[in-house]
Amino acid sequence: MKKITVLIAALFALSAPVASIAAMDHGSMDMGHGAHQGDVAHEEVVDGVKATFKVMSMKEHMKAMKMEMPKEMKETHHIAVEFKDAKSGKALTEGQVTVKVQNPDKSDQTKELMGMQGHFGGDFDLSKKGKYGVMSKFQLKDGKVRSAKFWYTVK
Repeated sequence: MKKITVLIAALFALSAPVASIAAMDHGSMDMGHGAHQGDVAHEEVVDGVKATFKVMSMKEHMKAMKMEMPKEMKETHHIAVEFKDAKSGKALTEGQVTVKVQNPDKSDQTKELMGMQGHFGGDFDLSKKGKYGVMSKFQLKDGKVRSAKFWYTVK
C-alpha cells in the first residue's frame, strides 16, 4: 500500500512541482453526504469503473454538512469523486485517490482525497477566475491504478 502511495506521489512530482496544502480533516465527521450535492464537472468510465467528479463551493459544502464556514479557511471549493462498477452500478468506496489541480497561473495543488461516506473528497483553492486542469490517479480495491483528467472553468 505504501509503495502505491509513493508511486502516485512520484508520478505527480515528475509532472510538475508539487504545492501541498493542508486539508481539513473530514475523516471522523458525519457529514450527511448521502446524496452528494454539487455540479457534475466530469464523468467517464476508466477500465470498468465509472468516475463521477463533482465540484461545489465551500459555502455549499459546509451548508450541506450543517457546519459554519471557518474564517481561516483558504480553500474555496470541494471536489468529490464517486466510483461505481460500470456494469453493476455498485459503489466502490475503498481505495486511494490523489488529485492534482493545475491553476490558471500554472501553479498547482495536490491532495490525497479522503474517503467520506460513499465518495472521496478534498478541499481546494479555486479562487481565481479561469481554467483549472484536474488530474486524478486512483487505485481502488482491485489494485489497478487508473487516471482521469478534465478541465473545470471558474467564471
